[in-house]
Amino acid sequence: MSASRQSGTTDELGPGEPEPGGAELLAALLDGMDAALCAFDADGVVTHWNREAERILGWSADEAVGRPGFAGWAVRSADAEDVGGRLLSAMHAPGRRVDEFALVTKDGGRVLVRTQSAPVRDGDGKPSGVYCAFSEVHAQIDLERSIALSEALFENASWGVVLVDADLRPAVVNEHAARALKMGRTALLGRPLGEALSQGVEELESALTHVLAEGAPPAPAEMWVAVRGDTGGGEPERRCWRSGFLRRGSPLAEEPVPLGVGWLFLDVTEAKQTEQEAAQLRFRSQQLHRAARAAAECEDPMEAATVQLDFALAGFADHALIDVLVGEEPDTRLVRTAVTPAGAPGPCQPAGQARLPVRYMEGHPAPQCVERVGSVRASAGLATADRAREWALARQWPESSVHALCAVLRSRGRTLGVVTFLRGASRTQFERADASYAESVAARVAAALDLAGGGG
Repeated sequence: MSASRQSGTTDELGPGEPEPGGAELLAALLDGMDAALCAFDADGVVTHWNREAERILGWSADEAVGRPGFAGWAVRSADAEDVGGRLLSAMHAPGRRVDEFALVTKDGGRVLVRTQSAPVRDGDGKPSGVYCAFSEVHAQIDLERSIALSEALFENASWGVVLVDADLRPAVVNEHAARALKMGRTALLGRPLGEALSQGVEELESALTHVLAEGAPPAPAEMWVAVRGDTGGGEPERRCWRSGFLRRGSPLAEEPVPLGVGWLFLDVTEAKQTEQEAAQLRFRSQQLHRAARAAAECEDPMEAATVQLDFALAGFADHALIDVLVGEEPDTRLVRTAVTPAGAPGPCQPAGQARLPVRYMEGHPAPQCVERVGSVRASAGLATADRAREWALARQWPESSVHALCAVLRSRGRTLGVVTFLRGASRTQFERADASYAESVAARVAAALDLAGGGG
């Protein structure tokens, strides 16, 4: 013990004094390693042998330490000279050397290992031996495959990959996901998902929370989202992302503790829209077919016209009304002929026998439709509820109306009037495909009105 420690004036160790328990600490570190490790002195004698080396080859430390190299026990005699020379050559080589050897197990089997060897130097910096870490080649290959897959996913994958921590914040984002989220890869890290998504974030976070608690779902989920950076000067476009989720756990933990979730997604918006449009087209074709069969059983042509509208409203609009042209040019006027209830949706009914003209304001979509002999769409847009109600009442529509579509009624080359379809705030605006469907319905309604003697 150094003089300083004998005097009791300090607890510092002397320059050549080993720390208490140093040998035990070294043994614990060697035995706790995941890789097999052995070491040789300058003469090639085995000086260290850990438990992982014992697990792979079956030889215990007592059996291995002190042997002169691997010859005669851990390698075949024919390979001993080559293996020993390659291992000891690492003592004089710069950096590490990587080799693959076929070693012999205690029970006589053979195992292919991949080794990393490097020199051990003494206090003067001179080589005094070699240490060698090795593992079974198949385990190394599995690790390399995992690393290569991870790198490929985060660099070249054609779908988005996001690793989300347990606090639901992105930890790693690949290039594809960063482009989809309209943010840089580093800008997303550690930030709430709500800063990237303006719609759909609640559904996504709910899915992530479920995966953390219960594990991965049995199938991908389709989620509609809107990205904050994808405004284009207006409302952000909604996108459909087919998403898969994997719960991530630490391989080092004794018990599986979730570290977060791996979220993989692919934009399937176009395919989903095509699928929805096809389903919508099939439904509307079936409705037109059913309406034609039901109208054919009506003795009253006016009833046939209203039946056509009743079938058309399903899944399409909340209200509908028919205005018929009466009088002669240029003194023609629109008269309300049939209408659905202004409150709760109901069947279209005749409007009565008063046949009073509708006093439409200038620029109203219904007269425009007649003048243009074509469909006209109108909408209150993003107006407040009160402004939207005023907008509808000023046009003599039910106060819940927010979107309108007027289609001209034509039969035998004559304009008979106009049919108006109305939607509330819970529905989207009418689109071009809706106008085509409305025109198909209007043609059938016009034929029934012409048979009833409507118009003119």
